[in-house]
Amino acid sequence: MESSSGEELEEEYPGHEWITPQSSINAAYQSQTEKVRFFPLSCLTPRLSYSPYIRPAHGGEFHLLICPASFCFFCFCVGIRKICSELLELKDAIENLSGNRQSKYLAFLRISEEVVEAEQELIELQKHVSSQGILVQDLMSGVSRELDVWFKSNKEEDTKEKDFQAELDEILSDDTQDPKAIFLDKLDALLAEHKMEEALVALEAEEKKYLVTDESGKESNAELSAFKTALFKRKAILEDQLVRWSEQPSLPITELRKSLAGLVKIGKGSLAHQLLLKAYGSRLQKSVEAFLPSCSIYTETYAASLSQIVFSAIAKAAKETNTLFGDSPMNMNRIIQWAEYEIETFARLVKENSPLPESVSALRAACICIQTSLSHCSFLETYGLKFSKLLMVLLRPYIEEVLELNFRRVRRKIVDAARNDDILLLTPQEGSPLSGAVAPNIMLTSSGKKFISIVNDILDQVTPMTIVHFGGAILNKFLQLFDRYVETLIKVLPGPSEDDTLLESKEPVEFKAESDAQQLTLIGAAYTIADELLPAAVAKFFDMQTEKKGTGGSSEGLGSGSIYSIEYKEWKRNLQHSLDKLRDHFCRQYVLSFIYLEGKSRLDARMYMERKTDDLDPLPSLPFQALFGRLQQLASVAGDVLLGKDKIQKVLLSRLTETVVMWLSNEQEFWDVFEDRSVQLQPSGLQQLILDMHFIVEIAVCGRFPHRPVQQLVSTIITRAIAAFSARNVDPQSALPEDEWFLETAKAAIHKLMLGTSGSESEPEPEPEEHVALHDEISDSDESIATPSTSGSEDSFASANNDELESPVYFTDPEA
Repeated sequence: MESSSGEELEEEYPGHEWITPQSSINAAYQSQTEKVRFFPLSCLTPRLSYSPYIRPAHGGEFHLLICPASFCFFCFCVGIRKICSELLELKDAIENLSGNRQSKYLAFLRISEEVVEAEQELIELQKHVSSQGILVQDLMSGVSRELDVWFKSNKEEDTKEKDFQAELDEILSDDTQDPKAIFLDKLDALLAEHKMEEALVALEAEEKKYLVTDESGKESNAELSAFKTALFKRKAILEDQLVRWSEQPSLPITELRKSLAGLVKIGKGSLAHQLLLKAYGSRLQKSVEAFLPSCSIYTETYAASLSQIVFSAIAKAAKETNTLFGDSPMNMNRIIQWAEYEIETFARLVKENSPLPESVSALRAACICIQTSLSHCSFLETYGLKFSKLLMVLLRPYIEEVLELNFRRVRRKIVDAARNDDILLLTPQEGSPLSGAVAPNIMLTSSGKKFISIVNDILDQVTPMTIVHFGGAILNKFLQLFDRYVETLIKVLPGPSEDDTLLESKEPVEFKAESDAQQLTLIGAAYTIADELLPAAVAKFFDMQTEKKGTGGSSEGLGSGSIYSIEYKEWKRNLQHSLDKLRDHFCRQYVLSFIYLEGKSRLDARMYMERKTDDLDPLPSLPFQALFGRLQQLASVAGDVLLGKDKIQKVLLSRLTETVVMWLSNEQEFWDVFEDRSVQLQPSGLQQLILDMHFIVEIAVCGRFPHRPVQQLVSTIITRAIAAFSARNVDPQSALPEDEWFLETAKAAIHKLMLGTSGSESEPEPEPEEHVALHDEISDSDESIATPSTSGSEDSFASANNDELESPVYFTDPEA
């Protein structure tokens, strides 16, 4: 019974893994008739207490002796527990299944609601489509009517009847598309993919096709206007892409040309030119910023390198402009404005990165900058760009500042050299800066050599273009430099200077030229520099520019400081004026050194008072005899010091005689003696004064000096003396001999003094000495005189003792 019921239960609930089959239970728990078995005590539950049925077994293990009925009850309890546990698990699973079913049901409800809403939207959409269909049908009907009207109005006989409704349906059907729409879609795809070249080609081709279609007149104005608007919008998009592509800083120049050419094709040439200049400006700025750190290293060539960078960029931009955009005036004005801005920036950078303006490197850098920049400007003229004037306006203040400070620096050197000159005579050595510019017989002092060396150093820095534009300024600077040198020499020479403000009184003069040889050496060096060395140094630049001008070189754009605006002869004349200051100072102090001597040789008006009239052998007064002796001794020293410089010797000796006469003419104290009523005047005094004046003229004539200025001054003095004596009741006509007497007496006196004879028998006749051979012929020319012979003495008359001056061995007092 039980087994059969168990089998039925298995058949009723098969396949559930969590239900234990009855067969398994039967197999586990056998029938009650099974024999008694011994079970290990460890398999029993601890809840069972020990009983008398527990017996020891083999191996020390205790076994429980149970009857079959008790064992079956135990197994049944264990099964009940297991079934309860499984039932609890089944309960939990059922609850989970119920919860899942509830959530899925709620989700199903939400989906149902959404489906209902979608159905409503579909219904509304169907209504909208239906209304649109009605509109389309109305439009089609209207078009059909219009076509019918048009064809009815056309009365051509050869027109065939067509099914306009069918044709219109074919045009408006979904199977066919408008070619314009296809093109616009294709163009949009190209623009979206940034295929600018293909889009540009397609747009250009379509525009040509559109123009042909537009001219045919087959399309309505509305369609053409809409298509034109669409093309314009897409052209604007393409323009924006090309602009952004052109503005990329690392874009190669070839790609830049392509993008700019594309802008030109779509009619944006002005914008393309602006982008071109912007791109070149950006590249130029980067190049300049990369170069500026090296300016402090290449101090002399940095300006030329910077000029190369700037003007090369301008030239490239001009070339690209002509290639891409042509040479229209608008493009030309635009590139000129851009280039002017870059040139202004270049001039500012040259000034900011220049070394110290007074340094030689700054002068060299400035000259090279002018040379290189103007060469670049000349090249840019091939593109119609002229920037030479602008460049000179921007750089002129800087160049002038550098020139001024450099000449100030060398002026200090020259002044120091002249103040400390040791008067050592230097001859030009082979290979020296002087050897190729002067004759072998020219000799200079150390300060003179320093001066001409400085001049050559400056000229070595100057470039031809600098001479062209700043030649006049440089010549004037050299003239000022020589003036400063002369002023310093005047301080070195002895005697007070009438122009004491030439040099500051605080400047020390460590050397004074006391002897005649030293003084003549300094004067000879100054004359050599002014007459030969300095003109020879600048002549090569002057001749080079003159030759350039004569061979067709253009002088357009040269400023007022150009070398061509200053006469070279005028500049040399100014050099002579500086020499005149030095010569006049020397002659003045030399003449005054014996005019105010104490003793009989002092030139005083009182020596003409109350003179005797019975002189058998009249001679000039002692001061004029001393003057003659001094001129002889000075000529002897000049023959040694200024060997081969006859012109300088003649100029100095002539100026000395002229200075004496000028002093007599202008010295008011001398004439006050004759105008003093308390002093009695004698005709012999007037005769002696006139004889002295003829004696001075005869010195100039016999020495072949320029004597006309002396004659004019002497004539003025004689006229004034006659007037003074006539005012004191002295009749010149009755008291004075003929003019021939004065002339012959003066010549005889010169001859006697040259032979060393004396008119006094009480004085022993000195041995004859060799003096300067003076010619009797009168000459006003500036030709060189015969080279004077030396007397064998190195002592100058200016350095002799006063006692010797008072009684020279060959002088004769007319009163003795």
